[in-house]
Amino acid sequence: MQRVTSPILAAFALAAIAVNSASAQKATEKKDGKYPTLGTIERLNPKLDALIPKEAAVEQIAEGFDWSEGPVWVAEGSFLLFSDVPKNTVYQWTDSSGITEFLKPSGYTGKEPRGGEPGSNGLTLSPQRRLVLMQHGDRRVAKLDNNRGFTTIVDKYEGKRFNSPNDGVYDSKGNLYFTDPPYGLLKQNDDPAKELDFNGVYRVSADGKLSLLTKEMTYPNGIAISPDEKTLYVANSDPKKAIWKAFPIKDDGMLGEGKVFFDATDKVGKVAGLPDGLKVDKDGNLFATGPGGVLIFAPDGTHLGTIATGQATANCGWGEDGSVLYITADMFIGRLKTSTKGKGY
Repeated sequence: MQRVTSPILAAFALAAIAVNSASAQKATEKKDGKYPTLGTIERLNPKLDALIPKEAAVEQIAEGFDWSEGPVWVAEGSFLLFSDVPKNTVYQWTDSSGITEFLKPSGYTGKEPRGGEPGSNGLTLSPQRRLVLMQHGDRRVAKLDNNRGFTTIVDKYEGKRFNSPNDGVYDSKGNLYFTDPPYGLLKQNDDPAKELDFNGVYRVSADGKLSLLTKEMTYPNGIAISPDEKTLYVANSDPKKAIWKAFPIKDDGMLGEGKVFFDATDKVGKVAGLPDGLKVDKDGNLFATGPGGVLIFAPDGTHLGTIATGQATANCGWGEDGSVLYITADMFIGRLKTSTKGKGY
């Protein structure tokens, strides 16, 4: 066997398991060499044309999942990873091999059977190129080891277990920002196992210190950092207050007073979805899943347009050379070629 030198490929060295073709999860079949399309692109502002070509369309590359989440591109192996939260599984996709079962269990390692949303949700890569998982069932942030086991990064605040870490993002200094709503608890806020009386946003510094940043958001969900690392964006997946907030990041990594970046509460119930995952491109434009699909905002909060998937859309992530946006939309996985690139590419 060839020696594996990349940390992330060392952790991924065990072969993924091919998904049975008769199962629900599958790669979408091409017709005449092309994938079918998913949804439409709604253009509200001419500035969107500089981000998404006029002829662009979302390719539907896979389907059949219970609730797909947390897409992350692994450049070292040229593959996409994403969570199916109810299935407690991380899947892998490549254009040549389709869907394989990559990791199970992904978020709940207990022995007692349980329902709800036990699996991993958001996935990201650490500065050391380790896969980091927001684990609902185990109520922790953990990293994947070389033997496919998990090492806990953090699981408690002031001695109390987290609710169910949901999404996370690293800054350039190796500090991890993450959200902790109650979605992984069977009864959510009313679950008797809930130990914290709030749903928080946290920061784990590069040296391992945990800090509570804010507990003012009712259902903090997706999270992203601006390219200049001066602003933290947090989605609030509350149907009564479906907003995104922008918080100034202080020099010590803590947050200043947040302001509403965009309010989509009036769209709730009219189109599918709530504020959920989000990513930022190299120029600070936000690609944020929410009511209607993936809403695209300029840095000043102007709504430029929407990738209208027609589905409740959970998350998105940059892949390949940084110009391809992968989208997790309920049971579907989509792919869109853009004219921009993600932050960090």
